Amino acid sequence: MKQAIPVYDICTISAGHQHQDLLAERLDGYLKKNYQRVHQQHGHNFYHLVLFTKGTGAHTLDFTRFTVQPWQIYFMTPGQVHSWHFKEGTDGYVIHFAASFFDTFLTQHQYLEQFPFFSGNSGEQVLHIPAGGRNGVKAVFEQILEEAAGRNEADMIRVLLLQLFLLVNRATGKDTKKAVPQQKQLVLRNFRQLINKHYRRLRLPKEYAELLYITPNHLNALCQDLLGKTAGELIRERVLLEAKRLLTNEGLTVTQIASDLNFEDNSYFSRFFKKYAGVTAEEFRNSLI
Repeated sequence: MKQAIPVYDICTISAGHQHQDLLAERLDGYLKKNYQRVHQQHGHNFYHLVLFTKGTGAHTLDFTRFTVQPWQIYFMTPGQVHSWHFKEGTDGYVIHFAASFFDTFLTQHQYLEQFPFFSGNSGEQVLHIPAGGRNGVKAVFEQILEEAAGRNEADMIRVLLLQLFLLVNRATGKDTKKAVPQQKQLVLRNFRQLINKHYRRLRLPKEYAELLYITPNHLNALCQDLLGKTAGELIRERVLLEAKRLLTNEGLTVTQIASDLNFEDNSYFSRFFKKYAGVTAEEFRNSLI
């Protein structure tokens, strides 16, 4: 029987790497050392980002498959599941940093969460760098590699990473003329954070609206306006995602997963999964083999 999906830390994902909170390498060299483990579904307990400068293939992030393209960048937060399937000749940059890497540096500990690509939602985490932003983004990656290989001054690398995030956000952001008001962005971000914290226990939009001190109608209207989805859909999507992650562990029965996710019984969970995933839980699990 297969064990639970492996969850790597920075030291174990790259053989011989000694630093616990940071890794920065060229993608080609990284793949040569790690491809046998990363082409299978796995998770990380750290933040992970990759910029492709050349190559083809695919990568799967939280069970959504993306085709690799030059100047595509993707971000991954701790707890997400992914795998890689690259063709020979793929290159670029890869950076890992611990969840605590910015804790003593930023007074606003949730600073990274302002960036859509750190939302934990795969649809917002894979971006294409337009031609006008490529030189600047590449230059920062090169500076990070140089610093990590040389003086390895942590605060300098932190500053460069923050510069990178701001550059990517600026290069890939929406038209400022249609910018979403900051208050709406904040409410949506807080709603998603609450879902991640309480999805096992709270399933109704009105329960989250109460925590946000707004009405259920306001919450629904905001989600429809910004995402084209209802608040209930966002909650269900998070529950379904966790169910899929748990199903990668063949050591857990469907009944155990249903209980872990606080469903009343196995049959209710099975109906939920089939309705929103389009396949049964066992069919999904078998598709991963």
